[in-house]
Amino acid sequence: MCGGFKLTATQRFYGFGICFGVGFLLSILSTLLLTTGNLTGFAVLYTFGNVTSVVSTGFLIGFASQLKKMFDSSRFAAALIFLGSMVATLVVAFTLKSFILTLICCIIQWLALFWYSASYIPFARDMIKKCVGGVVG
Repeated sequence: MCGGFKLTATQRFYGFGICFGVGFLLSILSTLLLTTGNLTGFAVLYTFGNVTSVVSTGFLIGFASQLKKMFDSSRFAAALIFLGSMVATLVVAFTLKSFILTLICCIIQWLALFWYSASYIPFARDMIKKCVGGVVG
């Protein structure tokens, strides 16, 4: 069962793939809005793309389970930073209208989503730490 919906494994994989693909495409397409100077459109489309990508995993593990696991102790900080950076992206784009700050918020959003997503892959975070440690150290 998937968050109250009875879906077959095939339907769950299609839901995941389509939702993730649409989210990724929206995030990529949002950069076109930057070329036209539409900062608020960029921020909204980029953020919506990331939300859609996160929602895609609900098809695999169930939407209720996704919400519960999102705030496990191992994911809490990443989830909080991800949610906070989404809000910050929109607030900065709509109120401050600062290109640089909006871009920084989007980068933080992407990094937090990446770190959050890696928490679902066994040993992925350890591997990332080793790779980054080798570059930084």
